[in-house]
Amino acid sequence: MATIPITKRGAEKLREELRRLKSVERPAIINAIAEARAQGDISENAEYEAAKDRQGFIEGRILEVEGKLSAAQVIDPTELDAGGKVVFGSTVELEEEDSGDAVKYQIVGEDEADLKQGLINVSSPIARALIGKEEGDTAEVQTPGGLKRYEIVAVSYL
Repeated sequence: MATIPITKRGAEKLREELRRLKSVERPAIINAIAEARAQGDISENAEYEAAKDRQGFIEGRILEVEGKLSAAQVIDPTELDAGGKVVFGSTVELEEEDSGDAVKYQIVGEDEADLKQGLINVSSPIARALIGKEEGDTAEVQTPGGLKRYEIVAVSYL
């Protein structure tokens, strides 16, 4: 199995989700199933069916998170020494050449990506265009709205 890059913060979020699923969600759904069974005939019991469906989802998510954590290659951006290059985990300040709009992104793993928080997936077109570049370089990104050019204003490892 190939390793999956993830930041230290992203790995902690997955570990917390796993802990919550195992110690809170799983016991709660077991109780819900027991209560539904206690109501008698389960052949037409909607609460029982809903609880079983939820149990299947929770167990599937537990397996998924455990698999991701076992394949994770945890990268702490504060420990990177990439010589000013854009790499996984780095935070990049950009300026769009046409509009002058400034944006700031951190390049993270798939599970951590959240554009509203400035976290972009390492496999996204913009991240792929930025990887390996340095401050002062220009990156061209094909977007649905056409080709955009970004100047890399700053690269940091936060």
